[in-house]
Amino acid sequence: MNILQAIDPVAFSLGPLEVRWYGIIIAFGIVLAFIVGQREMVKRGFHPDYLTDLLLWAVPIAIISARIYYVIFKWDIYSQHPENIIKIWEGGIAIHGALIGSFLTAYFFTRKRRSSFWKVTDILAPSILIGQLVGRWGNFMNQEAHGGEVTRTFLENLFLPNWIIEQMYIEGKYYHPTFLYESIWNLIGVIIMLFLRKVNLRRGEMFLFYLTWYSVGRFFIEGMRTDSLYLIGDLRTAQVVSLVTIAVAIIIFVYRRIMVKPVVRYQDK
Repeated sequence: MNILQAIDPVAFSLGPLEVRWYGIIIAFGIVLAFIVGQREMVKRGFHPDYLTDLLLWAVPIAIISARIYYVIFKWDIYSQHPENIIKIWEGGIAIHGALIGSFLTAYFFTRKRRSSFWKVTDILAPSILIGQLVGRWGNFMNQEAHGGEVTRTFLENLFLPNWIIEQMYIEGKYYHPTFLYESIWNLIGVIIMLFLRKVNLRRGEMFLFYLTWYSVGRFFIEGMRTDSLYLIGDLRTAQVVSLVTIAVAIIIFVYRRIMVKPVVRYQDK
């Protein structure tokens, strides 16, 4: 029996401008990630303005690249309506595009500042995953990025609160809360990385763990979703990108273990 109505995706309106929960939650995730990352960056000897300067470039570039990524894999639609390409407020961004844009920005930024890309990404890896786990709740508010159809009994057996179950009731059917699966997976990853901070890893290995952990979870969860971007036929783009990322991360890990000398450790200044 349905008790609650679906949550309104619009938080409030300012005249004709609608402020959506999705944007508020994404912004909150970025701020929270910044606070956690900033504290660790200063602790590791970076100037307090370093991360702010990086994010001033990384955030807008990440948004643009997330949109470009989405449009590329939906080009059959956007080629017919190119005027809709800039209408990001109507939805249509991809986290893999955002990550690619932000990591490239970080690479060139660290080179410009003559600091280590691996050191910076090691420090920020847990923060990035924090931002992602919070951001997935924006999908929840929009009733998107869900999985296939399930029964209400299935959701109740997951011991989910009723407000989550009701939000997964979309157009007369219940769906897998894949946003929640990924959010929990990311939370476990953050906990593991907080533990790994006490281990004096080789530089770059915290970041490589992040890439591998997120990609493993994304690969399996993506297979449950109903709104995937597709590369060719039934080949899901996010699954291909995840597999490639895992392979590259493992190759880099092995290469750096064997070939990179002298060894610089995570906790080294």
